[in-house]
Amino acid sequence: MRQGLFTSNIAEAGAFLRTKGRSGPPNLQGFFLPYCLTESPIEAFQPYCHGISYAFYVNRPASRGRITLGSADPLDQPLIDPAYLSDPADLPHFVEGIRTVREIFRAKPLADLVGRELGPGAEAESDADIAAYVRDRASGTIFHPVGTCKMGTDELAVVDPSLRVRDLEGLRVVDASIMPTLIGGNTNAPTIMIAEKAAAIIRGG
Repeated sequence: MRQGLFTSNIAEAGAFLRTKGRSGPPNLQGFFLPYCLTESPIEAFQPYCHGISYAFYVNRPASRGRITLGSADPLDQPLIDPAYLSDPADLPHFVEGIRTVREIFRAKPLADLVGRELGPGAEAESDADIAAYVRDRASGTIFHPVGTCKMGTDELAVVDPSLRVRDLEGLRVVDASIMPTLIGGNTNAPTIMIAEKAAAIIRGG
């Protein structure tokens, strides 16, 4: 039997969830992970931590980050401000999400397999305590950033509906950055769709 970290795809199972009191499309997407997600994915593989995790993010977050030029030198790194939780509408989704995940882990048969909650910990019961934990730990994109070259017809749009960069000849942008807003799920399939549409436009189809 093969064993070890690289025998897993890391995200062994996923789910779209709608927290209590919410209607419409699911407001969370998450993943079951066969290891302890302690601080960040980079620091997660702790040899002393035997457990499982459920990591989730908010679908269609209201917060918006910014990318600006660091200087006039094109080789300088840009200034990136993700502005996590800058819109107050996002935080309640995370608080509700943690409560929902707790319900999942307390349900049988999963409840018979898990022990102590490492984060935020059983002592975090109030909305304020859970919110404080989220503010301290929420620091990732799940690698699905979009919108830095928004498609549209308004003044803030970088590309037009044919993906041509405004005021430049012969240049198109064809990737997830042209999405005006984040979709409610993974960006891989929509990015493939964008590429196929762009190919059809360029061919004149």
